[in-house]
Amino acid sequence: MTGINRRQAVRAMAATASALWAGRLTAFARDQADHAHMVAASEASAFVPKVLSAHQFETVGVLADLILPATETPGAKALQVDRYIDVVLRTAPDADRRRFISGLTWLDTRSRALFGRSFVASAPEQQTEFLTRLSDGRVSAPEAPAGIAFFEAIKGMTIAGYYTTEVGLRQELGDDGRMVLSRFEGCTHPEHQ
Repeated sequence: MTGINRRQAVRAMAATASALWAGRLTAFARDQADHAHMVAASEASAFVPKVLSAHQFETVGVLADLILPATETPGAKALQVDRYIDVVLRTAPDADRRRFISGLTWLDTRSRALFGRSFVASAPEQQTEFLTRLSDGRVSAPEAPAGIAFFEAIKGMTIAGYYTTEVGLRQELGDDGRMVLSRFEGCTHPEHQ
């Protein structure tokens, strides 16, 4: 006997299914990167989210900036990752889109239970505390696996959106844009010759 009961087994299966959903949506976002950035840029002057409500869009922007804040380079919101996410959600499978939006609703509901206000209306330190708890799985609410999976999905989408921009590629990752080396030099360390 392994000591696992039926309730624990169901929770573990739900957590696995949630993790698979987050990974699938992140992979979809990476696949859609060029298209999503192009659409977001073409609508830049008068961008209106087509999937997310104004409040949801604001929440995505706050989340993106908390995940990848400004440092020596712009943060995720400055690089319009919130717009990128809305554009990706336009073409995402319906079930994934609904689940993402449910995740935003869960985030606000849980934030109200913890802090008495929506996520974006909470103090920055409360937002950080909440996301830290989500990130390391210390959320004890019965619906926690869904919230944790949502946070994994938005983290993945934010990273995909950020690191497929020119700033993310060139300034953060140091990509020089060369796709092919004209000649492979090999290792130049004397100890490896």
